[in-house]
Amino acid sequence: MFCRCLCFALLSLVLPSAQAVDFAKDVYPVLQRACFECHGPEKQKGELRLDTKAARDHRAIVPGKPEASDLLRRVSLPSDDKDAMPKRGDRLKPSAIANLKAWIAEGAPWPDKLEAPPHWSYLKPVRPALPAIKNKAWPQTSIDPFILAKLEANGLEPSPKAEPAVLLRRLSLDLIGLPPTVAEVEAFERDYGQHPQASVEAVVDHLLASKEFGVRWARPWLDLARYADSHGYQRDDLRDIWGYRDWVVNALNTDMPFDQFTIEQVAGDLLPNATTSQIIATGFHRCTPTNVEAGTEPEESRINQVIDRVNTTGAVWLGTTLECAQCHNHKYDPFTQRDYYGLLAYFNNTEKEAERTNPKTPGSIQFTGIPLALGKGGNEPLLAKLKPQLEALQQKIEGADEADKRALGIMKKQAAALQKRIAAAKAPSTEVMRELPAPRMSTVFKRGEYTAPGDPITAATPAIFQAKASGSSTRLALARWLVSADNPLTARVTVNRWWAELFGQGIVSTAEDFGIKGESPSHPELLDWLAVEFMESGWNMKPMLKLIVTSAAYQQSSHMKPESAALLSRGPRFRMDAEMIRDNALSIAGLLSLKQGGEPIRPPQPDGLWKKVGGQDYKYEVSPGSEQHRRGLYVVLKRGSPYPSFMNFDASARMACVVKRSRSNTPLQALTLLNDPVYVEATKAFVARIVKESPSTDADARITHAFRMALSRQPSSKEHSVLKRLWEVQLDVTKDESSAWYAVASAILNLDECITKN
Repeated sequence: MFCRCLCFALLSLVLPSAQAVDFAKDVYPVLQRACFECHGPEKQKGELRLDTKAARDHRAIVPGKPEASDLLRRVSLPSDDKDAMPKRGDRLKPSAIANLKAWIAEGAPWPDKLEAPPHWSYLKPVRPALPAIKNKAWPQTSIDPFILAKLEANGLEPSPKAEPAVLLRRLSLDLIGLPPTVAEVEAFERDYGQHPQASVEAVVDHLLASKEFGVRWARPWLDLARYADSHGYQRDDLRDIWGYRDWVVNALNTDMPFDQFTIEQVAGDLLPNATTSQIIATGFHRCTPTNVEAGTEPEESRINQVIDRVNTTGAVWLGTTLECAQCHNHKYDPFTQRDYYGLLAYFNNTEKEAERTNPKTPGSIQFTGIPLALGKGGNEPLLAKLKPQLEALQQKIEGADEADKRALGIMKKQAAALQKRIAAAKAPSTEVMRELPAPRMSTVFKRGEYTAPGDPITAATPAIFQAKASGSSTRLALARWLVSADNPLTARVTVNRWWAELFGQGIVSTAEDFGIKGESPSHPELLDWLAVEFMESGWNMKPMLKLIVTSAAYQQSSHMKPESAALLSRGPRFRMDAEMIRDNALSIAGLLSLKQGGEPIRPPQPDGLWKKVGGQDYKYEVSPGSEQHRRGLYVVLKRGSPYPSFMNFDASARMACVVKRSRSNTPLQALTLLNDPVYVEATKAFVARIVKESPSTDADARITHAFRMALSRQPSSKEHSVLKRLWEVQLDVTKDESSAWYAVASAILNLDECITKN
């Protein structure tokens, strides 16, 4: 009893007194999000059900008496208390607890007919007016008033501007994924001193026009597309789909409007007079893992691919976790099982990708999807001539007398030459989507089991959106609906993901979930303003990114302000993604190759990782010369054995759509940067650059120049002193200047700041 009284005594100090609240708007959504999973229509733990008026008959809610209501007590307890609620998900915010308290104090009124307003994300975004602010000199773009108004309302101020060198590095890493050169930093510092905002806009325009822009921004999109160079599962055979990866890079570089970007990937093959490029774009949904294990049921494999396409479409364009609706109505969001299979019907009419070569042999399943040739053709006659020659030569080699080693050696060389000619003659290919001439019948699966078909169903968009996809029931109709004014989610979800890429966290922090269980936006008016601006300005990505990165909010210093980080009172600071960490190191070392497109590359990795049981056994051969130094986007991604140093930095094996990567901090990451052959080679090359490119042979000047090459900014006197001491000690111990500079280069490349965007 004492604990309960103390709890409410403390609660009364921090929460406002009882006030009129709107149950449908302020209370029911809180119960719905935090409580219904355990105390709703399907489950009632402790015999408590909170989704009906009868909840007031339980001791959890005592009308008129907040202090006697167990519900309020439990949601107010510290998170480490065994009685604290909710048990799952985030704790309730103080504002939500205040609304519950006020509602109970009013007598816990529960309307006989509850008409809760639609969740905010299912309402069409409307452009709000810019809010009033006091500090009118701070904003640089229309984004800033929304952020400043919230800061001022909380008695806070923005952080000062970042130093020019730090800002340029931030812009360069964000827009092209590479650090600036020392010369670029020095030029920017000169220009910034005279015309700060104009110099920022000029460098942003330059970076957006770079061919490296598409490479940097393709990475998060390929996470969404679950792009990989192998099928996955145990066999995990390699496949050709890199033509789709190159399509994404090119589309981003040309700033293809996002509505067209969407339509071509979902249904490019169904466009009138579809071009080769538009057909290649459908590789988005051919990235789905394909199971060709012995004993796999081909129809089950096909259905699993279709289900994956539905779930991925929901995650990418609707910001919605649709998976549970495969088996039953969604427990939180307004999506029924029929809605789910209405979406599935759009994807149910494409060719099979795996089939048994012998229907009576379970182990004979093979990949059968038809690739799209990227070459111009014309090599078939040559291949028809060369292949028999090779086969005949191989037969001679197999039957040759071992005694005649000279003749055997000549034949083997001839066979190797023929194999090279045949490989060169083959046109490259990439996997694409293709529609069947006649549609399949689609049904609702009872409890999600494809072997238990239920009622027939036709293709349709979810009923919550009211307006249906116009035209036919094809993927093309769905694609056009996804980017239509009738869909309130796509623009919001897309700009939120870009915001998260730039700031480390989205305006909606749960980028994968815009539903009831997701977080509310920190700046809802800003999110809607951005969404409307995105649509009305032509769905172009580059102008939206420019709007964000030229804002005063983005240009703030990133010095920590924990009490107000969520309010965007400082600039972004977070660790780079795996591919960018490698690209950054190779760029600093002067090793990075900017060659784009083509087959995936194979940088050094530990031996034996590609050994597997079943399917074709592939030998991992390191790419020759500068090929192994190309950007991380082009590193081969074998789902069963992805590139290990990337995985140590939280990359994905891409067995499923990844909306947001995690960011861990582990000892393996430090060991990778110190010992991985790629980073050891980069450190050695960095040493050569330090010695060769420093404007002076003086150790102090070289240390400063090395620091600038890696981090853009000048080292502080303390930082310089530590590195100088390291150099002196290493030189004294080894008597070798190269070893001394290796120690300095390794220390700089292993700094937290070197793998962090400040």
